[in-house]
Order: sequence, then C-alpha cells, then structure tokens
Amino acid sequence: MRTNRIDFDAVRKIALRLPHVEEGTTYGSPSLKVQGRLLTCLAIHKSAEPDTLAVRLDFGQRDELLAADPDTYYLTDHYVNYPVVLVRLSRIHPDALRDLLGAAWRFVSAETLRSKRPVRKQKTRDR
Repeated sequence: MRTNRIDFDAVRKIALRLPHVEEGTTYGSPSLKVQGRLLTCLAIHKSAEPDTLAVRLDFGQRDELLAADPDTYYLTDHYVNYPVVLVRLSRIHPDALRDLLGAAWRFVSAETLRSKRPVRKQKTRDR
C-alpha cells in the first residue's frame, strides 16, 4: 500500500496546472472546472465510498479503467449513466492521477469547444 496519501489538495495542485482550470463547488463539494464545466469533484452521493473523486471521462475510457484496475476505479448505480469514473484516492498513484486528470481535461475541453461552435444553417435550394 502507498504511503503518500492523495487528497483533494493534491488533485487541486495537479489540475490547476492545466489551462483554464478554476476552483469551484458542485452541490457544495469542492470541485475543479474547465471554463465553468465540471472536471472533477469529491463524490458526494451516498453510494460513493469516503475519499472518492468523481472524474469526468468518456464512457470508453471509463470502461478501460474499470477493467484494468477495479481496486482503484469503480462505479455505483447512481453514476452509471454519467460520463464519470469514481476514483479511490487512497489507491491511485500520483502519476496515474496526473494522466487521468489530463484525459479528463481533454474530454471536458473538447465538450466545451463543441458547445461553443456556432450552428451553421443549411442552405436551401429553390426548386
């Protein structure tokens, strides 16, 4: 078992190095956001274990993490339909956390860009 314990302060230090990440709250829980969109927060739903981080991620990446390391990454029924993976902070290695937050940042940033693209009107042809 690791001796260097990861807590939300460690998560914050890593995430704030990424572009456009800001501190906030989500349902009263400390969170980190990319231009107002949730990146990660402490999981507050009663189904989550204590000291769990909820990290936004696409479903494919989430499935890979769950299969590769179920001792670190998990889900509860509450989170199944959301693009989120739950992370046991007591189990994750700092390098894995850095990689995970980078993947989450790319996911949320791409989502942010998609939502800001102007909707193009299709040209109609006269007949």
